[in-house]
Amino acid sequence: MKINTALILCAGYGKRLKPITLHTPKPLLEINNVTMLEKCIQLIKNLGIKKILINTFYLKDNFPKFLKDKNFDIDIEIIEDGKEILDTGGGILNLIKHSNEDDFIVFNPDTLWTKKYEIEINKMEEFYFNKKLKNILLLANKDFSFDKNLKCDFNLENNLIDRETEKNYIYIGCQILNKKLFLNETIEKFSISKIWFELIDKKNLYGYESKQNFYHLTNLEIFKKLKDL
Repeated sequence: MKINTALILCAGYGKRLKPITLHTPKPLLEINNVTMLEKCIQLIKNLGIKKILINTFYLKDNFPKFLKDKNFDIDIEIIEDGKEILDTGGGILNLIKHSNEDDFIVFNPDTLWTKKYEIEINKMEEFYFNKKLKNILLLANKDFSFDKNLKCDFNLENNLIDRETEKNYIYIGCQILNKKLFLNETIEKFSISKIWFELIDKKNLYGYESKQNFYHLTNLEIFKKLKDL
């Protein structure tokens, strides 16, 4: 089986990157003359995915122009959050309502995505379908994080995620999920962590470990350091 549709979450305010995000949304900030969003789209194309849904809210008018100017050779549709920002959970639910697919790969463009992630993500997808999972997150050990101040969310053992033991792993902004997770949810503002924590309680949230160096566009200080790499 294969994932056909990717979701990219682009609705956030980028508050920790002000003032540069006052006029440019965070996904359209450039590192070495390439936007974070473009790096994400390129990885998705390399994975052989056919369709991308992008959610927008803050500075939403910047995105259609960017996509038109770039003219990416892949089917991309923008879905607006609406009158209020929906956060990660509500944003994902709103996006999957516009698709007939059952399984989706979800990206956060805050991560500096590169070709190096292809093998790991393909293996994560294979694991997801072989084990008939509903949700799997791409995680990295804190030792691989460029930003040493990022908080660790989880522990990972035998591909099972928990929060009870010492937390040494960071969610790096890529997950695969099934739409059945949202059967009891309505389109409103909520975080995807609500669903994650419910799965953890059932010992049913899985993870795949990335061994790549993890670069996350956290704040102005990190942005300046990434530009100097």
